[in-house]
Amino acid sequence: MTDPQLNYVGPIPKALTHDRKPKPWWRRVPWPILLVVGLPTFLAAIYFLLVASPRYVSEARFIVRSVNGPQISPIGVALQGVGLSPAQTDAYAVHDYVRSSEGLRDLRRRFDMRAILGPSSADMFSRYPRPGESLSEESMRKALHRFVTVGYDSTTGISTLRVEAFRPEDARAVNATLLSGGEQLINRLNDRSTASAIAEAESNRDLAQTRVAEAQQQLVAFRNRERFLDPVVAATESAELIGGLTSTLAQLRAERALLAAEAPQSPQLPALDGRIRAYETQIETERAKMAGDADSLAPKLSVYEDLVRAREYAERELAQASTALVTAQQESRRQQLYLERVVQPNLPDEAIEPRRWLAVLTVFLASFLAYGVGWLIWAGVREHRQH
Repeated sequence: MTDPQLNYVGPIPKALTHDRKPKPWWRRVPWPILLVVGLPTFLAAIYFLLVASPRYVSEARFIVRSVNGPQISPIGVALQGVGLSPAQTDAYAVHDYVRSSEGLRDLRRRFDMRAILGPSSADMFSRYPRPGESLSEESMRKALHRFVTVGYDSTTGISTLRVEAFRPEDARAVNATLLSGGEQLINRLNDRSTASAIAEAESNRDLAQTRVAEAQQQLVAFRNRERFLDPVVAATESAELIGGLTSTLAQLRAERALLAAEAPQSPQLPALDGRIRAYETQIETERAKMAGDADSLAPKLSVYEDLVRAREYAERELAQASTALVTAQQESRRQQLYLERVVQPNLPDEAIEPRRWLAVLTVFLASFLAYGVGWLIWAGVREHRQH
């Protein structure tokens, strides 16, 4: 018996064929990529390329200088503990003002900030308030941070103030106002610093005057109590008196010795002996007045010298304090710190924000990175389950 053979050699019936048309490219892409990468990028492209309102940028550059070079301002002293140089601390004071509620209040005194930050022509995600934002002052201050930025170049010491707005005139006006407010802040710091220095110098001068007056009163009281003007003069006079008495005593002793040698029985010898004893007694009395007990001149002279030294020291302090006061008053007439404008706020002629294609590319790369991280995590979990 032979095996059956298929003798039909015609075309394959249509019922046995399959239609194999290629799928569209978007159906060949995994749906997680479309969801995580494609959708955010598509929405970002629609917003940044079609919806986002153009914003104009006005820039200004300034530097805070000190007339005395490295002299440190009061704020600089406070911030040196965190490792900031004096130039940085003075500039950062202006930076803080630009981003503070005080800076916003100065702007609101001159402009309708609600109209500048949130014009009706701007898109809802760029203007103020955004969806969900309140109309409070704190909310406006935080919103202002989106439009105002300030940076510092530690190499040159130059700060850059950058203001964005939906109209070029508004950008320049806000920039100029904030810069003027920074100058006024520096002036207030100068006034506060000089006023504090003058007040301290006046206080030291008054204290020194009080010490001089007290020292003088103690000296006058000592003179009245001891009943002489100057113990030094009294001691000098006593020393001169003792010297004169001693010289006379020496002459008398020499005269007696000569007389005793020539006429031992001379009646003048008892008289000379009496005079010699009187001089010796007087000399001992004068020496006792100068030194010997608590009522002598020596301890009084020591007290007097202490009082004189105290008065001289107080007078030197008064002279130094008076000089410091004059110096502080002279320094107050000079501006210690000043804000120098390197570049004035410009009037932009072209909107450079937002950077549309860069923003779309950033969203794409961030989404792709998120997808890659998620895929790696999912692959690791799947492999762990298989094992």
